[in-house]
Amino acid sequence: MKPYLFYGLLQRRECLLPTWRGLSLFLFLLAGFCVIAALNVQSFLALTDPVPAEVLVVEGWVSDHVLEQTIAEFEHGHYRRLYVTGGPIEKGGLLSEYKTYAELGAAILVKMGVDIKVVEAVPATPVRRDRTFASAVALKNRLQQQPTGVSGINLVSVGVHARRSHLLFQKVFKNELRVGIIAIEDRNYINEEWWKYSDGVRAVIDEFFAYIYALIVFPFVEH
Repeated sequence: MKPYLFYGLLQRRECLLPTWRGLSLFLFLLAGFCVIAALNVQSFLALTDPVPAEVLVVEGWVSDHVLEQTIAEFEHGHYRRLYVTGGPIEKGGLLSEYKTYAELGAAILVKMGVDIKVVEAVPATPVRRDRTFASAVALKNRLQQQPTGVSGINLVSVGVHARRSHLLFQKVFKNELRVGIIAIEDRNYINEEWWKYSDGVRAVIDEFFAYIYALIVFPFVEH
């Protein structure tokens, strides 16, 4: 049998194809990998890794439950200052005196009993994408305007949003100070059974791909 066909334009080669046993083993291993990933992806994204810090930061869009936990962390951790980040409120802004999530979150914290002297809103500029990154940039600019000898910050976020927020804040602050992260439980679903809840499925899948974007694509996007 000739190795070349059609005047040398095509070449005959041998290749290995899996048998039904090999294909079955591959599908079994793939299914096992998917099960292990599903059981661990939520805990991977809901990262908690605090550092010694003088400043506590919370994302202003989070729920009242998360803000209550933020107050407990602020009192327990003996922080000097509490910053609230966030951009423009996209719905209902005309009916509210607060135009950004940073201002709204700060006001709620004060209403919950936090001393107004230690809470500060840090509004971010309006952006079409990468709002968390914009919030981190706004915080960095604010800290540079207020030299207080800050060597570390801990960021409070909610559930599976935590790891991506931590990554983006680290990208902004780089090696200038330590950045820790504290993930507060998302009450919209049970963490260990997130796949049983529509909110859990949306949150985990959305944040997984958003984290991959922030990890791989984000460094090549202009900011």
